[in-house]
Amino acid sequence: MAETNLAQAVEAANDFSSYDTNIKLLLADKQILARILKYAVQEFKEMAVSDIMFSIGDDIDIGIKPLDAGLSNLGRINLSNTEDNVPGEGKIFFDIRFSAYHREMEMKFLVNVEAQRSIAPSKLGYHLENRIIFYLARMISAQKQTEFFDSDFDSIKKVRSIWICMDNGEDGDSIEEINLDRNTVFGNKVSTHNIDLMKGIIINVRSGNYTKDSQNTLISMLEKLFSQTSVDEKKRILTEKYGMIMTTELEGRLQTMCNLSENIKDQSIKMERINAIERMINAGFAKEQIILCGYTEEEFTKAESLLCTNA
Repeated sequence: MAETNLAQAVEAANDFSSYDTNIKLLLADKQILARILKYAVQEFKEMAVSDIMFSIGDDIDIGIKPLDAGLSNLGRINLSNTEDNVPGEGKIFFDIRFSAYHREMEMKFLVNVEAQRSIAPSKLGYHLENRIIFYLARMISAQKQTEFFDSDFDSIKKVRSIWICMDNGEDGDSIEEINLDRNTVFGNKVSTHNIDLMKGIIINVRSGNYTKDSQNTLISMLEKLFSQTSVDEKKRILTEKYGMIMTTELEGRLQTMCNLSENIKDQSIKMERINAIERMINAGFAKEQIILCGYTEEEFTKAESLLCTNA
């Protein structure tokens, strides 16, 4: 049964060592991808989540390979390469890539989802919007001789590049779109052909734990997913409020992310204590004085060693 498998995956997911990696694995779950499509991609907003899940193919490529093959047994993760390599153009790696077939529209969509910790140009070294446009262009050009052949440009599939940005402030929850537009600059408009083949979507998630939920369903769900709350509380909210089923994979990744988050927090606290000792040493405090302030011999030795290394 799915619920039983999901419960077992909670423990299995402890094999993953990277918090960022686990976020990608978590987002790659079909239950979450379906909700991202429903609330962020206009063409899917009228569809039921269950129907969207059914429309998502089993070709979900993720930017890393799961360490435990047992965690890919429900067809959510494809172990094929997410590398896009065009001769002379360099390589790019997509976080998550998959296809979805909209049966009512009889249309195939190629979708890319990226988990982005920062959108600040000062940290990235570039403006994120330009990278999104580049990804969209590559998703279009990569279709030649795979999705369409020769000059059959009307067979190009729609591409959607969705970016979940996680460093926004308290009032920064929003969803933005980047798309092609057509303007008549002279004369009468001669064509009404739809040019929405490519669209970038930015989902801005707030970085703190705020008591007030976002009024947007998708952002609220993602914020709960990435929050510092316990895994049991996350499971309760995701099942009761968002109707998710705790499959082995989903529960396992929730557990792993919470464990990794606690480890990151613990390491941060430890480093803050070491930094405090370094400041006291630089200020002329003796070892005995520092120990009396509640620090350990081991912490003092480590701080002293780091100061010597960086001298």
